[in-house]
This record gives sequence, structure tokens and C-alpha cells, in this order.
Amino acid sequence: MPLDAVCLSAVAEELRASIQGGRIDKIYQPGRDEVVLAVRGNAGNGKLLLSASPQQPRAQLTTVSRENPGTPPMFCMLLRKHLTGGRILEILQPPMERLLDFRLETIDELGDRVERHLILECMGRRANLILLDGEGRITDCLRRIDGDIASGQRQVLPGMFYRLPQKPDKLDPLTCTETEMDAALADPTGKAPDKLLLDGFTGLSPLIARELVFRAGEDKEVLRAELEKFVSSVKEKQFTPYLLVRDGRPVDFTFLPILQYGPETACIRQESFSQLLDDFYAARDQSERVRQRGQDLIKSVTNARDRVARKLGSQRRELDAAMDRERLRELGDIITSNLHAMHKGQSVLRALDFYDPEGRETDIPLDPLRTPQQNAAKYYKDYNKAKTAEEMLTIQIEKGGKELEYLNSVLENIGLAEGERDLQEIRQELVDTGYLRRPKTAAKREKRVTGKPMEFRSTAGLRISVGKNNSQNDQLTTKMAYKSDIWFHTQKIHGSHVILWTGGESPDAQSLHEAAVLAAWFSQGREGRKVPVDYAPVKYVKKPAGARPGMVIYTTCQTAYVDPDEELVKRLRVK
Repeated sequence: MPLDAVCLSAVAEELRASIQGGRIDKIYQPGRDEVVLAVRGNAGNGKLLLSASPQQPRAQLTTVSRENPGTPPMFCMLLRKHLTGGRILEILQPPMERLLDFRLETIDELGDRVERHLILECMGRRANLILLDGEGRITDCLRRIDGDIASGQRQVLPGMFYRLPQKPDKLDPLTCTETEMDAALADPTGKAPDKLLLDGFTGLSPLIARELVFRAGEDKEVLRAELEKFVSSVKEKQFTPYLLVRDGRPVDFTFLPILQYGPETACIRQESFSQLLDDFYAARDQSERVRQRGQDLIKSVTNARDRVARKLGSQRRELDAAMDRERLRELGDIITSNLHAMHKGQSVLRALDFYDPEGRETDIPLDPLRTPQQNAAKYYKDYNKAKTAEEMLTIQIEKGGKELEYLNSVLENIGLAEGERDLQEIRQELVDTGYLRRPKTAAKREKRVTGKPMEFRSTAGLRISVGKNNSQNDQLTTKMAYKSDIWFHTQKIHGSHVILWTGGESPDAQSLHEAAVLAAWFSQGREGRKVPVDYAPVKYVKKPAGARPGMVIYTTCQTAYVDPDEELVKRLRVK
């Protein structure tokens, strides 16, 4: 569910107990839409995450480590200038609004104590993080909005006074009268009960509306009683964090027990809302940050791949045309045998086709500007060109196929990247292979980085390493692994190189199976079943001279058919 106004109230209560009165030591901006404040408070040190992501806006304390960019963004530098060393005086929330106002006391350039506000608007695609001065004027914001007079959209620009978002034309369930509540629940048009709640009352999410209707059944009087009970619990701040888990995966979260999904969805109580949000969003945040930072790489590689695919298509069409070259030679022979009956300026020769089993006549196009002998020579020349083209096109198509396979593997590797270091390693690889330009000036050249493969430990205790990109794959297979270690790779589809470190001993069957599952999971076959995985001792795996990064050949292999298993991957991962 999105972080609705009531759930945000529960989070705000938790934040007040933890960081209100604390001081801001450091400020980071690990992603385009998120800021992390390191706060030293009465309850200890903590990291406050403020996310204005359109998909998952929220405020929470976090324990998840996030990789920061080498150069802080401008908005981060602005926050450091104005807020470092400041104290959090209050955490405010307008009634039933998805908005938090952090009232701060900071020191200005003259050394005077001044008040500032940091506003987090958790409103879906309109989410924003806004810094205000003591007078309520906007200093800057994550997203600048010019506004639209026609639609009534407000402006959010530096120098303007901040205005709260326009309230929806709905009732506040915490303050409305019984008469207003009855009127909102009355339904002359036949709306669904949960739709009535959503259209009539502000601050409710679809999940909560459906839950109230589920508990009430079809009875309107019971629905009104459930709504009153819900309002009473909100006023008394009776919030409990629950994580909804289905098939072992978190699918939703809320602040009260959810009964509508039945036994197939577990409603698991959590220690805190911050821990709940960390558990729910950790993997999504990671993939979103990598997607944002790797967008330029994805675009460059996709364009190169599409260009190669178009070129391959054209070459294959040319090869198909070259396969008909024998007919060119035959037409040349027919012209040669009829030279006595031809004259210059003739545009078509109608003659007996002695290559036709039925002996029919054929029409042969001629160039009227050429002599009969020159027309025959032209057909023989085209035949020889087509013969040479077949040889060259076959080589070029094979080369293009390998290039296309390589670029698809790079796209797969971008999806495996876990942070900026992994993306930088892929960026270096693309520069080395000529798909990206090398920075011209020394000042723009980035230091060469070397990432580490993912590490796992089998049930029997054997180490398993998984490459995250082609450079790591090469290092693992050709540099780091011993000849007796076992190499794994999915059969005929892109995936990571996996090394099972044996220490010179024969590995157990369980470790072989688990390494094969890892190879299947970190490949294009992740969503499949019975994925074929080839494995062989490293001594049988070779890298051909001049091969692209990550490309190897191997012999004397065995094949295992395994099902990718996310739970096994999580269990074996070495933190």
C-alpha cells in the first residue's frame, strides 16, 4: 500500500520518540529522490531517510547502508550548508495529510540561531522535499514545479512562499460530525462500499477501505460502526506495524491486522515501522537506485545492440540474395551461347534456357549501352561478387552474432549491479571495448575500480563466487580459480560465471546442486523451470584469443537441470 496519512501518522509518532530534539551531524543524498540525515538524539544515533520517490515516498529511520555518489548533488550541498549542526525541534503533520514538517533550529552565516523547515510531501508522483527559511519562503526543493493555472497546480520554486497542497473535497474522518458521516455513507447511486469510503473520506488507503468493508460484510450499520472504531483507534494512536507476506515475499504493510486476504497471506507483527519499511523497501530501493544510475549505460548498450541487430538483419538478407548466385552464372552462359544472335542496344534477350529441365524459353534483362559480350561479362562478374559476398557475409554474420550476444550479456550484468562501483566497472568495460568514449581530459577520467564478486557459502561450507559482470567473470574464471575448482554457467543463455571452490577435494552433490541453482538464478533463466546449467573443472574452460570480456569456450562438461530458488540464494549469501 502507499504510505497513507494514517500510516504516516504512526511513523511520525515513532520518529518523535526517537529523534525529536536530536542534532543533524551529516547529510547524504544516495539517490536522486532520497536524502539521509545522520541524527544524534536522546535515544542514540540514527539515520533518518526522507524519500520523495514517486513510487515509494516515505520518512523512516533506516539501518540499510546506501552507497553515496562520489560527488554530492547540488541539493545535498545546499542542505549541508543550511542544516548541518541543526536541531530537530518538532515533527509536525497537518491533519490527515501525507506531509511531514520537520521544524529545525540552525545557525546562519552570521552565527545567529534561525528557524528552518524541511517539508516532505509523500504524495505519489507529486512527492517532493522542500527546504524553507524562517519566513516560510522556499530556499530550494528536489523537484521544481512551474505550476499550471488551467489545472490549478501550485508553483514550487525557490523564492516563493510555500503553500500547502490543495485539500481534496472529502471529509476528515477524525473531525466530521455523525450527520456528515451518515451522508457520506448513504449511496443513492449504487457505489461499492469501499469506493464510498475512498470518495467520501480523506486519509484512507484502498487497503484500509477494503478491510473495513470486509469486517462489516454487507451491513451499512456495521460499516459505520467499524469506521467509528477505526477513527477511535487513530485518535488514541493505537498503531501496530504489520507486514503482509505471501509465498514468502512481502506484498504489503499496514498499521492494523488485515483479515481480508485469508490464510494464504500472513500478517506478521514487526518491531517498529522503520524496521518494517526497511524490510519492505530494501530490495526495491536498491534496484531503483541502480536503475537510475545505470540509465545512461542501459541507453548506450541498448542503442548499440539495436544497431548491431539491424546490421545483422541486412547482412542476412544480402546473404539470402547471394545464395541465388548460380542463376547469374547460368544467365551468363545463355547469353554467351547466343552472342551470334544479339546486337548492341538490345534490352532483353529471349532465348532457350538449357538449364530448365522442361527446356522453356526465358527473358534475360540486358543493358542496352553494353555490347553482348559486356552483358555476359557483367553477369559473370555479379556471380563472382556474390560468391565472395557469401564468404565475407558468413564471417561478418558470425562476428555480429557474437557482438550481439556480448551486448545482451552487458544488459544482463547491469541488472545484477548492486551499486555505483559495479556500474563503474561495467562503464570501464564499455570504454575498453569501444562502446563508450574515453574521457578526453585527465580531470574527467575516473579511477579504475575493481569490484568484488558475490560470495556464497554452500550448506557443506564450500565457498561459491558469482561474477556480477563480464570483467568479474573473466577474473574469476581465468585468474582467480584453480584448475580443480568447478565452473558453472547456464547452457546457451546469458548468465554469471559461478565458481565452486573445492580446495582440491571432490565436492559433495549438495554443493554442486546449490552452485548450479546460483548459476540459474543469476541468468536470463531466472524465471524458468528446469534450467540447464553446464559445469566442468576450470582446467577445461578456456578464453579464446581476442574474445570479448566474459566469453569462454569449454569442453568435457556435465549438465544439471535445476529450478531457480530465491530462498536458497538468500540463505547461502554471505553478508
